[in-house]
Amino acid sequence: MTSHLNSADIEEKGLKTVWSVADFARRYRLNNEEETRLLKLLGPFATQQELLMNASRAPRFR
Repeated sequence: MTSHLNSADIEEKGLKTVWSVADFARRYRLNNEEETRLLKLLGPFATQQELLMNASRAPRFR
């Protein structure tokens, strides 16, 4: 069974955002160890949801 995809429907739902792990680590100020762990776990590129669910940062206390 085939169906026609309307481009307007795809734009409304949105596509998954794919990030470079290095850019994500830089943006969220992750240390080098955490960036290396994410690279081993996910590879050089991953979706935003995968990165957010797997990243961990040390708490910053005053």
